[in-house]
Amino acid sequence: MRSEMADSLENDSKKSPEFDQYAPTYATLLEDPLRDRFAQDPIHFHRRKWHLIERLLRNAGVVPGAQRWLDVGCGQGELLKLAGENFANAIGCDPSPNMLLSNASFKTYQQPSPVKLPFSDGSVDFVTAVCVFHHVHGEDRMLLIKEMRRVLSPGGWCCIIEHNPWNPITRSIVKRCPVDVDAELLTAREAAKMLETTGFASPRREYFLYLPEALFEKFGTFERVLSKVPLGGQYALLAQLPL
Repeated sequence: MRSEMADSLENDSKKSPEFDQYAPTYATLLEDPLRDRFAQDPIHFHRRKWHLIERLLRNAGVVPGAQRWLDVGCGQGELLKLAGENFANAIGCDPSPNMLLSNASFKTYQQPSPVKLPFSDGSVDFVTAVCVFHHVHGEDRMLLIKEMRRVLSPGGWCCIIEHNPWNPITRSIVKRCPVDVDAELLTAREAAKMLETTGFASPRREYFLYLPEALFEKFGTFERVLSKVPLGGQYALLAQLPL
């Protein structure tokens, strides 16, 4: 049974952009005993994502410093603040103006809707959507993918990172999190199919977040051995548009 807080937040989300009501206490709402035991440093998860993104790009022969990066659904901009200086240009967008209020380090823009991006065709070289699509439902998922494709330059790259529904700990944390009351997790196969349907090449796929922070510091290289095993807490897909 869901908590009264979760029901209240869901009702409020019908009156304003979904995450406006979460913004003032966003970090607190993410707290969970399992999540907190996995990583004591809240930046750990963002750091892991960035390290994986950087490695995927470099393995694909892409130099981040030459790329114009757009982070879709950037929220409070944690990933932008962590990695933005590695790119030629870094910007973000989000449907929630309240979430964007804390983004002082990089330029951010409000999306006119969850499936519309306020940028011109071919205006960026690299686009990310990090833990965004489980908040997007039904046909809107394809609409957002098509928008991400539209703003990419020919030969541009797209990276999607999502919670892995095959991981039982992930499912447990998401089920209890007030921020995820509307969550519909999608598998890596489903996300890859969306990319391929909209014209991207078959994506590179990696699973990660197998090890808690303390163990990852010592055995991080071992986790790469498991990157193709679909049981990590999250997964990443990297796909390219044709030239």
